[in-house]
Amino acid sequence: MNSIFKFKGLLIVLITAVSMLSLAHGAGGPAKVDYAYPDKKQAAKFPVPNSYYEASEDKSMGEILMSRIQKDPFNLVATIIFFLAIFHTFAAAKFNNMAHKFELEHRAKIAKEGRRAEDKPHHDAKDDVSFKASLFHFLGEIEAIFGIWVIALAGAASYFYSWADFKKYVSVDKYFAEPIFVVIIMAIAASRPVLKFSEQLMAQVAKLGKSTPLAWWLSVLTVAPVLGSFITEPAAMTIAALLLSKKFYAFDISNKLKYATLGLLFVNISVGGTLTHFAAPPVLMVAGTWDWNMVDLLLNFGWKSVIGIIVSNAIYVMIFSKELKGLAAQKTAGSDTENLSWEDREEPIPAWVTIVHLFFLAWTVMNVHDPVLFVLGFLFFLAFVTATNHHQNRIALKTPLLVGFFLAGLVIHGGCQGWWIDPIIRSLSDGTLMVGATILTAFNDNAAITYLASQVQGISDGAKYAVVAGAVAGGGLTVIANAPNPAGQSILSKHFKDGVSPLGLLLGALIPTVVVFVFLLLLPSLSPHHKVGPSYKKDKPKQHVQHESAPVKTVGVQVNH
Repeated sequence: MNSIFKFKGLLIVLITAVSMLSLAHGAGGPAKVDYAYPDKKQAAKFPVPNSYYEASEDKSMGEILMSRIQKDPFNLVATIIFFLAIFHTFAAAKFNNMAHKFELEHRAKIAKEGRRAEDKPHHDAKDDVSFKASLFHFLGEIEAIFGIWVIALAGAASYFYSWADFKKYVSVDKYFAEPIFVVIIMAIAASRPVLKFSEQLMAQVAKLGKSTPLAWWLSVLTVAPVLGSFITEPAAMTIAALLLSKKFYAFDISNKLKYATLGLLFVNISVGGTLTHFAAPPVLMVAGTWDWNMVDLLLNFGWKSVIGIIVSNAIYVMIFSKELKGLAAQKTAGSDTENLSWEDREEPIPAWVTIVHLFFLAWTVMNVHDPVLFVLGFLFFLAFVTATNHHQNRIALKTPLLVGFFLAGLVIHGGCQGWWIDPIIRSLSDGTLMVGATILTAFNDNAAITYLASQVQGISDGAKYAVVAGAVAGGGLTVIANAPNPAGQSILSKHFKDGVSPLGLLLGALIPTVVVFVFLLLLPSLSPHHKVGPSYKKDKPKQHVQHESAPVKTVGVQVNH
């Protein structure tokens, strides 16, 4: 019987992998396509390419936007739907509270009517499920919101154009390799061997400080964010939050230090993923479009982010020095090894198993632009997990799938926002753009900010740098500012009375946000041969259009001396 269940499990895995492979393979569209805009290789009749609008040099911003709405009213409808999705993210907590209320009412009802699992004659019976509670819980999933509102966008596109055009838009014009990549890399990075390897690495660093609470605090808040550049930010957030919960929040600490640590964690994770081009969602969503590689990110973002992390940690150590050092004298309840769950077991993992997992992680990263290869690699990874099951925990796909769903929804919505984001970005100086990106990130996921910028054709390298730098700097200000933040908050919220306060998080993240912002703004690029990084030349603020015939320069946020 067990072999039958294992066979069914492998069959489900196979079907899932083949489905993802088909989606990845078809992301580039069919071989023969009737293009609505042949010069742009665009199959759908919407959105109208920005170059097809009238010249706007002598028009005000209001006149530009109004003329584009008059040319294609679908522009306004698509943007209203997009902003409704953003407003929906702020109401997510309300939907979750309602779902909890409906669930409690449902439990009381089925207990009264005898519809619980224990009231049924079958040994494997289940409680009746509340569809209403499940629906509201789904509406409260932040990562699902953009995908939910794709339904409204599909209806609007079908009304203004046709269903066939919407199908061309999502199947030919849009490319979903990045969302699929995120699902796979998160699933591999969150496997038990990779998590244990990361924990052991931070434990070795903590030993340098005699494994005191302060040593663990510094180790987690320094190593985990940098590690996020290689195992992805969501995986790094999960590891860091779990370790902080066990090694730091278990002590009796002040509310100020709790929020300072949470804010610092969120900011450090947000900027720590910029050493590579695949780990941070706001970077991943633009790296392919803007042709950024790992060297570009490391030399122009990564090293500055590491300095910002170290300085931010040092500032908080100075502010909370007395309390952090005093934690060593406290006693904690400790862990009850006899009552540990299977997933929390401490049995060692053979080195060869860990090495194989790291190989699959590396394989996925190396083939980030070849979805057929990394999806096939994921299928072999799942087979290996099944073959070494006693060393593994269950591969959790819910969170990776939700994040991938979020990014896919963002790709679909974001492709229809170029009509207004294009003229606005072109009108701003790099410094203003960086400040604006930081502020906007507090009200929306930073991947959304950078993806919208990537829809602007001919955007200068300075503007590209400004948008990404501002987006990652502001990634810790709110729980919705960066995709991994909800995972960290869900793990650590139990240590906060009445849950995490948005104001408390904002105040805790403010100092490190300013620190990393300043470093990303002022520090120059290490190499003049790459396409991104600050330039210290005095240029006119509206020089955001980079002509194809112009030589590539190292530019970035403009700083006037």
